[in-house]
Amino acid sequence: MSGVFLTLEGIDGAGKSTQARLLADRLSDAGKGVVLTREPGGAPGAEEIRDLLVRGEPGRWSAETELLLFTAARRDHVERTIRPAITRGDVVICDRFVDSTRAYQGSGALREKVDVLHDLMIGLDADLTLIFDLDPQAGLARAGQRATPGEDRFEQKGLGFLTDLRAAYLEIARAEPDRCAVIDASGEPEAIHADVWSVVSAKLAVA
Repeated sequence: MSGVFLTLEGIDGAGKSTQARLLADRLSDAGKGVVLTREPGGAPGAEEIRDLLVRGEPGRWSAETELLLFTAARRDHVERTIRPAITRGDVVICDRFVDSTRAYQGSGALREKVDVLHDLMIGLDADLTLIFDLDPQAGLARAGQRATPGEDRFEQKGLGFLTDLRAAYLEIARAEPDRCAVIDASGEPEAIHADVWSVVSAKLAVA
């Protein structure tokens, strides 16, 4: 039996983690085996690399170094968590995956390198990607309220950075409409979850 791989993407503060938990609970109630995971992280080695990526000054790493660190973490995550769960027939819900790298580190000439590294070292794409779209000003305010102490390196990059990220995510959605669905993340969590469930239940053919 082959499982299903779902990824949730969007700017900081868009509510991905909340929606991932709600979706995992709903799918479990529907009788699905579910693995809820995140990036960077999701496996012991990947969690160690996460600390290098999300802590410290905004300019701690160059975009090229970040790309290599994220790819290393993702490789460990896929090997130890994601592929085994898919093989078991589970639904894997991942809070961020390669589209985050494409948006955060893949601007300009680096985009090609992101895709080349992904093909060489990861070789796995989501069956469905939900992109949570939110005004960057609202995202920055939300991110500041819920940030884990010390894990705010990307939030420190400010409004202009989030604005560019939003544009990058929407471009990814336009480029791959069969894989990506854009979710309005400006409402209340229950309303957003209803939109998420409408898309996911259709994909998985569950009621």
